[in-house]
Amino acid sequence: MSKQLAIPMTLPTGNMEAYISAAFQLPMLSAEEEHDLAVRLRERNDLAAARALVMSHLRFVVRIARGYSGYGLPQSDLIQEGTVGLMKAVRRFDPDMGVRLVSFAVHWIKAEIHEYILRNWRIVKIATTKAQRKLFFNLRSAKKRLGWFSKEEVDQVAEDLGVKPQTVLEMESRLANYDLSFDGTEADDDDAPSMAPAAYLPDTRHEPSAMLEKIDSADSERDQLYTALASLDERSRDILQRRWLNEGKETLHELADAYGVSAERIRQIEAAAMKKLRIALAA
Repeated sequence: MSKQLAIPMTLPTGNMEAYISAAFQLPMLSAEEEHDLAVRLRERNDLAAARALVMSHLRFVVRIARGYSGYGLPQSDLIQEGTVGLMKAVRRFDPDMGVRLVSFAVHWIKAEIHEYILRNWRIVKIATTKAQRKLFFNLRSAKKRLGWFSKEEVDQVAEDLGVKPQTVLEMESRLANYDLSFDGTEADDDDAPSMAPAAYLPDTRHEPSAMLEKIDSADSERDQLYTALASLDERSRDILQRRWLNEGKETLHELADAYGVSAERIRQIEAAAMKKLRIALAA
């Protein structure tokens, strides 16, 4: 009986240590067995072959996931995401390429784990562009050794990774920040001033008093504008109305044609009227 037929259908759930232990006890496939299973999957869509390929490589998922334990995320989630990457690799694996599945799958496993970390490491997504995603893992590893970068180190990292120095500096700044609870924590001293954002970032936009004050201010400014306009002579008021207050604003040359004067004269009248308005509104 070949090894793949002895692979169990499922592994223990509910206990991560038992799951990992069972994953390392699964038999590994020889190159010939792996090739035969991959051919069966490709040519016959044999799901049993796909299951055997996935199960026999779970130990590699666990090993890779352990390398990302420093991000403070549950190991079970890292393994789960890595397993998703393994399944994608199994589906895309070409047995005729002359490479082992593990060499092909490692990139898919890491890609899924990377995506999970970027989504969940911080509340605010820390890397959005391709350059930032490339920098996140490389820069975080380098900073553990070097601390804050000098200009020469920034330039070297930018050159090595093919990004701009400004992108390196921006990611370095993002990595130095941390998530802060908006409402604070239960450990905060009630007698001490609160440092939680809720204490100094109030949103007063929809408070009745703030809304009423905003409406009153807008009404007052509108009344002041109408009073100031009323103090102008009819021609000046008409030019400002047609130049700035009407929906279809007219040009200096259009007004010059209407009044039979030069565009420069219209500009002078407009400038004098605007000066009178500013004085009236400031009073």
